[in-house]
Amino acid sequence: MALTWKLVIDSTNASALADFWAAALEYEVEDPTALIEQLLAAGHLKEEAVVEHHGRKTFRGYAAIRHPDDPYDETSGVGRGRRLLFQEVPEAKTTKNRLHIDVHSGPGGLEALVTRLEGLGAIRVREVDQGPAGHWWLMQDPEGNEFCAA
Repeated sequence: MALTWKLVIDSTNASALADFWAAALEYEVEDPTALIEQLLAAGHLKEEAVVEHHGRKTFRGYAAIRHPDDPYDETSGVGRGRRLLFQEVPEAKTTKNRLHIDVHSGPGGLEALVTRLEGLGAIRVREVDQGPAGHWWLMQDPEGNEFCAA
């Protein structure tokens, strides 16, 4: 039986990075407001553990995104499929990522994708030419995490 998983990405601003990746991948930012309100009302969560972002309550230091077609828990907002979780960490990114995301272009092609990603805050690092196989772009998200646009 296959296991469920999520990709966890360290960040300095989880909510902002979740917003970027949700827009980049056309995913949805998870909304844990209902769960947080239940936990607050029951006294299981303190107010200082909660922040508001774009009118939604979220856990301080955490934000997640999910594929819009995948199932999710309506109470917690947590996706049960393809999912990225961003968590804030105190240390800065210092070296190349050992794991990265490849974003594949769809209608409109690679240049349209790269231009859209730049409009969201990504940076082109360098073009990689693979000869007859084509080319792709090494890019960075707003926090400097490398990813590829192909």
